[in-house]
Amino acid sequence: MKNITVIGGDKRLKTATKELTERGFTVNTVGLYDDESGNMEGDVLLLPVPTTKDGETVFAPFAKRKIYLSEVADKADNRLILTCNYSFKDKNCIDYGKLDSYSLLNAIPTAEGAIKLAIENTSFTLWQSRVLIIGYGRVGKVLADRLKALGAYVTVSARKPSDLALIKALGCNATETQAVGETLSDYDIVFNTVDVKVIDDKDFENCSLKLIIDLSSLGGFDVAAARECGIHALKAPGLPGLCAPLTAGKILAETVTGILNSHF
Repeated sequence: MKNITVIGGDKRLKTATKELTERGFTVNTVGLYDDESGNMEGDVLLLPVPTTKDGETVFAPFAKRKIYLSEVADKADNRLILTCNYSFKDKNCIDYGKLDSYSLLNAIPTAEGAIKLAIENTSFTLWQSRVLIIGYGRVGKVLADRLKALGAYVTVSARKPSDLALIKALGCNATETQAVGETLSDYDIVFNTVDVKVIDDKDFENCSLKLIIDLSSLGGFDVAAARECGIHALKAPGLPGLCAPLTAGKILAETVTGILNSHF
């Protein structure tokens, strides 16, 4: 079995480390525990979710020092590097964040975390609430399914005609993403899952929307602009690590195992 070095990460990576060890891999860590003495000499370098938040350092909230991406690159040689939403140029690198085997399962804790936030930040039930989900990607699909099961009146936006047709076929209302800003008052709750600004600041003016939650990394609207108009607006990226780190870590371990089994 290959030796794996886990670099940085949060509770998800702690769970993934335990899972990978139980699967027979030799795992050492750098920047994940206070009492570690690991190094970056493993056959495989596993970086966290996300790999970086600033483009310069590894996401390592438990580390006593900053771990620079350049440091990892210098140690890489011909080792396999596993990253999330980041790529090392001219290195043997796989971005597991782009793999369906990871992203589809990771959408489940994201959707459940979003529903948890909605319940905690409203004074009414999701049942019979008018809900809009912006975007019909991996998270949008799972979230729509879960909200519909809870009895919400679910509308989902998409750009592709094929997605709009599928949304209708699965029992939800469909609308075009480019038009969502004009109809915000038609909903009680809005979940955004896209990384492009689709709601203009002026769309929040005179809007009766109760709650809007941004699940994207880059943002589909200006949270401050929504709040200035009296709308309860939340920015909530990275929900798997906050709401379900145990499950998220197991999903990552399963993904890593699959990658290594197919490459070695």
